[in-house]
Amino acid sequence: MSDKSELLNKLKIDRSEKETSGKTPMLFLMVMMLFSFIVGGGTVWVWHSGDNIEQQAMAKQQAPQPAAKVTNGPALSVKSKPEKAARKSDKILNASGYITARRMATVSAEVMGLITAVNVEEGMSVKKGQILAQLDNAVATVDVNYALAQLTATKSRVARIEANLAEARRVLKRSIELSSKNFSSEADVSSAQANKESLTADLNTARAEIRVAEFEVERQQERLDNHTIRAPFSGVVTVKNAQPGEIVAPSSAGGGFTRTGICTIVDMDSLEIEVDVNEAFIGRVFEGQKVEAHLDAYSDWTIPAIVIAVIPTADRAKATVRVRIGIKVKDARILPDMGVKVAFLKG
Repeated sequence: MSDKSELLNKLKIDRSEKETSGKTPMLFLMVMMLFSFIVGGGTVWVWHSGDNIEQQAMAKQQAPQPAAKVTNGPALSVKSKPEKAARKSDKILNASGYITARRMATVSAEVMGLITAVNVEEGMSVKKGQILAQLDNAVATVDVNYALAQLTATKSRVARIEANLAEARRVLKRSIELSSKNFSSEADVSSAQANKESLTADLNTARAEIRVAEFEVERQQERLDNHTIRAPFSGVVTVKNAQPGEIVAPSSAGGGFTRTGICTIVDMDSLEIEVDVNEAFIGRVFEGQKVEAHLDAYSDWTIPAIVIAVIPTADRAKATVRVRIGIKVKDARILPDMGVKVAFLKG
């Protein structure tokens, strides 16, 4: 009986393990559902908080700003945006260029000579005809004195010929009177007549020689004056090129130590602006057009200007056209070769 009971027990199915194993997946599933619910709730809360923060920021932007505090100080003129936009719309083209002088000269001498004095320095203002430098004029002075002496000698010769001619006329007159009374022959009259005519010719030649001598004096005097170098026009000395003791010549034929100029003078009243405008936009520029100029050195200073001329030729390499612009104001701050930016305005 005991053996049969053991056999029956072995044939029984043990359901306790299956129930326990079935409970374990159910418990795990419930835990996972609970975790998902917690995570999902946190996400919804964060999203809702973000919406609230964004709504608060938008509300602050839409909220009216507090009025500015009014003080008793000086009132500031604030330009509105429409005014700035209108002002910008007047500028149809911008360009850059340089200040140039229409009258600028490097003063030199017409003759080669040794510099004995230089009377100018950089930055000095000079007047037209003022003496800038002096060359050694000893030889030229001797030439002038020689020409004057020749003129004096020629004038003395003329005086001698005039005296001889007056005597020849008296002799001729007496010969004619004596011939009428048969006291003189016809040959004497002819001789006196020939002498008078010869002296007359000599007098005309001597007078012509006086004129030649006067021209020679003028030529030598002019050559002497060339040794004094004067300012051709009023202006400011910008460059001093020579010193006393150097040799100056109209050309550099004397070699590297020979100066070709004494100084450079600029007429400050002839300053203007030259800019290069791209040929694609040159149609926007015309003569008489108003321009606003700003020096690079004084960018806050607006200089009124006007287009003088559009040079009727283009630069093939740069594809630009040169434009001359006149400056309406005269100011000591405007200097040659300064950089400048210009804005062309509407007509």
